[in-house]
Amino acid sequence: MSAPPLSRRHRIRRAALTIALTTCLGAALANCSEAEPAAGQSAASPAADARLARLAQQAADTGSLGVIVRVDSGDGKPVEIAKQAAWTKDDHRLAAGDRFRVGSNTKTVTATLVLQQVADKRIGLDDTVEKWLPGLVKGGEHITVRMLLNHTSGLGDFLLTPRFLPSLTGQEQRTWTPQELLATTPEQDPPTEPGKTYSYSNANYEALGLILEKATGSSLAELIEQKITKPLGMKDSFLATDAAWPAGKRHATGYEPDAKRLKALLSGTVDLPEDVGFAGPERPGDNVDTAAIDPSWSWAAGGMVSTAQDWQRFLTALMSGRLLPEAQMKQMRTTVDAPEEGGGYGLGLIKVDTPCGTVWGHTGGLPGYSSEIYTDATGTRSVTVFTMTNFGIKEKKAATTNKALVEAATCQMLGKPQPSDSPTG
Repeated sequence: MSAPPLSRRHRIRRAALTIALTTCLGAALANCSEAEPAAGQSAASPAADARLARLAQQAADTGSLGVIVRVDSGDGKPVEIAKQAAWTKDDHRLAAGDRFRVGSNTKTVTATLVLQQVADKRIGLDDTVEKWLPGLVKGGEHITVRMLLNHTSGLGDFLLTPRFLPSLTGQEQRTWTPQELLATTPEQDPPTEPGKTYSYSNANYEALGLILEKATGSSLAELIEQKITKPLGMKDSFLATDAAWPAGKRHATGYEPDAKRLKALLSGTVDLPEDVGFAGPERPGDNVDTAAIDPSWSWAAGGMVSTAQDWQRFLTALMSGRLLPEAQMKQMRTTVDAPEEGGGYGLGLIKVDTPCGTVWGHTGGLPGYSSEIYTDATGTRSVTVFTMTNFGIKEKKAATTNKALVEAATCQMLGKPQPSDSPTG
């Protein structure tokens, strides 16, 4: 899935759940302050780390509920922070190494696998979808692999369909195949000619997963393990096939507003029916524990579980040229205009230009989980911010404090002075 938290720009489409699950970091980063550090204080210092920890706790206490922040400035001494609201400690004591559903960050892995096959000349970026998946995608003869990768295919999103909504919220226990999800995918409204306009759709990456499997004869999970996680030593990363978390391994607990609070949150954007809410145990503050909602439907679009350290290892390896030849890295970094993302969208990779510098990466979101993971242009520096809610950071105060945290972490990663640690609004 897609998902930069609602604390930033809202990608308003035809349904509330798409808004919350296709968020973006761009607006926060675009406003990153260039405030000067205090006398004798560098951008990376104990004082800066302490300010970042204060911002993390402030975000947790004002709606983010729990946050994991990991900043690697490339000096071998990453900063790791885990902060949470007091009541959430009854469910789980958050740690910086906890596993987390990284949602649409998975798209970068899927795109990397596709481009590896492009380098091996098994897949062509100008191959049509119809060539690989005959009869499966309407208009597939006019849609190319490149268009799937950069979201210019013209396909809508199955997240918007009433048929899928109960599964997304966990109210219905059902296993969806990628073929079923593609059959459920509507046209964009209004229809868009393939190759013309950026419009984010999880359906694009469901199709790419099927193309990968057909081209290689291996399952997507096998490809991820063989080509990405095992070579890079990502021992805490895998593609989820159901709602279960591995026994004996720590994982973060995710939360969303209950049905009444969710309806109020989205009032003015969309009028949700009274009974639309997330399945799970009730928790304090009109929240619901969503950790048991099955994410397996998101598959090649957003099904991976990982940790902050593991995913930064992947993204830095990718951006430093270890996973793709130079020609394919150039293709991956060739972006189309994507104002919703605060910049451009390449082939499974977002570029955001900020006052603190250019960052590359992706964002992700599933019920209870928001993630934002970026590197600098060389893959030397990286930053992760995990947030234990997705819809919950749409509320004004939560949005403001979460934005301040992301700005500060990103600027610190880039070696620039942090913005103010006193967000208002």
